[in-house]
Amino acid sequence: MVAASKEMVVYCFDTLVAHYTSEHVPAPAFDEGQHPLFVTWKKVINGGEPRLRGCIGTLEARGLVNGFKDYALTSALRDRRFPPIQAKELPQLECTVSILTDYESAANYLDWEIGKHGMILEFTDPDHTRRSATYLPEVAAQEGWTKIETIDSLMRKSGYNGPITESLRKRVHITRYQSTLYTMHYSDYVTYVKRTRGIAPLIGVRAYH
Repeated sequence: MVAASKEMVVYCFDTLVAHYTSEHVPAPAFDEGQHPLFVTWKKVINGGEPRLRGCIGTLEARGLVNGFKDYALTSALRDRRFPPIQAKELPQLECTVSILTDYESAANYLDWEIGKHGMILEFTDPDHTRRSATYLPEVAAQEGWTKIETIDSLMRKSGYNGPITESLRKRVHITRYQSTLYTMHYSDYVTYVKRTRGIAPLIGVRAYH
């Protein structure tokens, strides 16, 4: 069982820093494997609650090295909900990597635990459009949502804007899953790089000009 690790987050920061500096990405310090994965970027301003800046991943298993390399950039630069992260934001960033495990079909839309399960919600709306969306296991707890609020939010995330009724909720299919995750702030990344490589990341030399 592969668990999310510090080295995976470091590789995501390395990848994003290299994007701004045009340097090569240092080799990853974790073993290759095949797993579903997500990369989440948040921005911490003045010690406040971290705010989402991008979160994209894959619910299908794929190679960890290329997966984290791809999704580190995709989530930072191409999450359509947010403008691309700029180099000047790096010192305020926090990165979380998630590896998804234990996929199971839920018996109904309430058959999952807040803080333990992520969910893939799938349904056909009244206009016969198939829709789906997912939340990682930590989202509902962080938002302070009830189960019904989480389900309703997922239905909105899927693009459905019509009325949400109890009969519609009962028609959704839920695949629940669990995850391991690791979170690191940019300042901890800099400390790690200095300790393990003897130099600070090159950001700031060219990236802000």
